[in-house]
Amino acid sequence: MKKIVFTILALLGGQNAMSASIESVSANEAAKMQNERHAVIVDVRETDEWNAGHIAGAIHIPLSDVKNRVAELEKFKDSPVITQCRSGARSAKAAEVLKNAGFSAVYNLDGGINAWQKAALDIQQN
Repeated sequence: MKKIVFTILALLGGQNAMSASIESVSANEAAKMQNERHAVIVDVRETDEWNAGHIAGAIHIPLSDVKNRVAELEKFKDSPVITQCRSGARSAKAAEVLKNAGFSAVYNLDGGINAWQKAALDIQQN
């Protein structure tokens, strides 16, 4: 029994270690990166969330489509790419997908669009 528990804990620890390889950025850091380094923001929220408001210039690819649509982002493989969702959990998963696909500079927006709005940064309405 202890061996099974240890194995499960080791596997969970491995997943946490993988997530730790993605650097988080604050909303203000992301805005600065977008303006100064031409960082690409990938919004992985669902369409209804996107339509309610999104970061100007962001690319919308729902999390469920990210793996199948990585090719659309290939031209940004050597650029800073910031994944973003509502609070940061879904975008962390998308960041892992991009990192595993060979993207060199992937970041996760800490706190998602909620943090962006809390920092009084602009969003676009559809």
